[in-house]
Amino acid sequence: MSDLDCINECSSGDLSKLLDSEFFKALADPSRLNILASLAQKSPDQTVSEIAECCPQSLSVVSRHLKTLKDGGIVTSEKIGKEVIYRVRTGDVIQRLRDLADALEQCCPEECIIR
Repeated sequence: MSDLDCINECSSGDLSKLLDSEFFKALADPSRLNILASLAQKSPDQTVSEIAECCPQSLSVVSRHLKTLKDGGIVTSEKIGKEVIYRVRTGDVIQRLRDLADALEQCCPEECIIR
């Protein structure tokens, strides 16, 4: 059985809800992963300009990446005065990944689980 067959068998019900394309799109870009790592490792609340220090990109590009991360449910933002503060939704991200791993283990036959 191929990996794709396993995923297709598991694609109904709860697993479909966990396979959110916006969530995975947000995690699918190396620049966004750098931004996420920077946010997670530094102070929990950062402005766009503070976040942009990690990346060799303009503020507008970093802002677009942050919007994608926000749309994917990975970060939140809060406007305070003229600044927008971003923070990682650490607990939510961890729970989503754990739930996905649990759902895959429950619905996929043993031969599909790679060890």
